[in-house]
Amino acid sequence: MYKGFYRLQRNPFEITPDPHFLFPTRRHNEALAALYYGVRRHKGFVVMTGEVGTGKTLLVRCLLQLMNHSHVAYAYVFNSRLSPLEFLQYIAGDLGLASSGKNKSELLLELGTYLIERHQKKLTTVLVVDEAHHLSADVLEEIRLLTNLETAQEKLLQILLVGQPELDEKLDSMDLRQLKQRIALRSHLEPLDRQETAAYIQRRLQLAGADAEVASLFSGEASSSVFRHSRGIPRLINTICENALIVAYARQARTVSPDIIDEVAMDFRLGIVRTSKTRPADETHDTEALSAVKTLLQLHEYLQAARSGERQVESAVAIATGVGKNEPYI
Repeated sequence: MYKGFYRLQRNPFEITPDPHFLFPTRRHNEALAALYYGVRRHKGFVVMTGEVGTGKTLLVRCLLQLMNHSHVAYAYVFNSRLSPLEFLQYIAGDLGLASSGKNKSELLLELGTYLIERHQKKLTTVLVVDEAHHLSADVLEEIRLLTNLETAQEKLLQILLVGQPELDEKLDSMDLRQLKQRIALRSHLEPLDRQETAAYIQRRLQLAGADAEVASLFSGEASSSVFRHSRGIPRLINTICENALIVAYARQARTVSPDIIDEVAMDFRLGIVRTSKTRPADETHDTEALSAVKTLLQLHEYLQAARSGERQVESAVAIATGVGKNEPYI
């Protein structure tokens, strides 16, 4: 919609993990190098973690693109909510092996034969598990057992686990200590800093075909506003910038102002603190507690008064009827 107005060849801020738009920060370069080195050197087991939207899947796509030119066969599991048997069936099917109707032992035997044949031809086989933080303990144990497929010199199956920081917590558990000890390489992605965010925006504009004039579409103040609302998370940067371009185009503005960024961030509820008459949570909690105590005290006074009234009535009845004159009142 806005490409013609800003003289762009393609949308610069799509949220799909397109390797063409890789922004090579130091941390992303190190993570990609670790993934690539782990596969090419047959290290066996590599882990990459990072917060939501920091570019993990993009790096996986970059790695798979590199491996497409290296005669590397791979199984890519992107839905990790599978049972152990379903997990093995998915791997076998993605590698082109017949998996329908086979039990676990048959799948493992066929997979082992396949890996040995590829190893004899000096070919590499890779298992990539995205969203690995969702893996159950049973499936993670199955992955540990798959690392036993090896020769005396190297692993037959290269395994890459990619997920959110919760994956680190799982791997640090006592039950998975055997799996943790087999990790050969480990990397972690962080959000971009303020300078990297500005450079990220400019690079994506340039890769989308922006000329020198359009490359300054986002001013320094606008980029700082993007960083403030996105906290340096690439996926959020893309969402904010994409919608900011749409708003700017609608207003026929040649530059994106910080006000537009703030407006978009407010629409998406990104880090905006709205002024409200509502008390803060802790203050509301304290007020509710005081109100409850006051209500209990009032209830106690009411019950005391009611009980005192009952005693007075009972005394009057006793005096009038002459009952219990010689008995103490309890």
